[in-house]
Amino acid sequence: GVDITRLTSKQQRKTRLGIGMIFQRFNLLRSRTVAGNVAYALEVAGTPRSTRRARVAELLDFVGLGNKADSYPEQLSGGQQQRVGIARALAADPGILLADEATSALDPETTDEVLSLLQRVNRELGITIVLITHEMEVVAKIADRVVVMEKGAIVEQGETYDVFTNPVSPVTKRFVGTVVRALPTGDDLELLRSRHEGRFFTVAFGDDRASEARVFTALHREGVGFQLIHGGIDDIRGRVYGRLLIAVRGEASAIERAFATVDRDIRISEVV
Repeated sequence: GVDITRLTSKQQRKTRLGIGMIFQRFNLLRSRTVAGNVAYALEVAGTPRSTRRARVAELLDFVGLGNKADSYPEQLSGGQQQRVGIARALAADPGILLADEATSALDPETTDEVLSLLQRVNRELGITIVLITHEMEVVAKIADRVVVMEKGAIVEQGETYDVFTNPVSPVTKRFVGTVVRALPTGDDLELLRSRHEGRFFTVAFGDDRASEARVFTALHREGVGFQLIHGGIDDIRGRVYGRLLIAVRGEASAIERAFATVDRDIRISEVV
């Protein structure tokens, strides 16, 4: 990579030309039409006037607004305005797009539409997208990698699935907890203990949906009684992540033997 802060002013200006920006509040010029807003980015980039019209039409077709070229921003919905913002960001053919809370001002349905468009940008145009967001649902849906920051410092990073299924830092755990269904804790856990006998264990598994059955089969084979207390399955970047809370009754040695036969990709931990 390149440390942009170490570049000269001239080098930084050249680098910025390869970076497009998508804003939270769209930042469209109200006095210009949709086509005019996209064309403005081309003007700034120094694109010849003779090629601007065709490029604008191409971009508006790509974002699904080919019939809105002569409309003004106030005539568009929030989702449509953000599509104009995306087209404008793509105008100078950047290698990187920075999306600053690009969906936080949109309703859930429109958010999904914009995210689908961003996925197309990445897939079809080969552009890297850097999402700056507090919305973990957005990260879980489209991000390949995630970097968690707190007070300006990186506290955790990695593949999205790995970070979401095995968070380490407290701030990451808080963020992930808004997306991944949490197992009972505190008073809720104690209430469950008062209603169910045995030792409590959590079972976490990934894409293999047969994992749950293998755990139960192993317990049954060793003559260990069990009861499913709580559970849920989440979708993280198109992959399955499931967690169960089970109550287990039986001899400690039998329980240990049962869990020892389970695949290592199934994480089992006792809740103490």
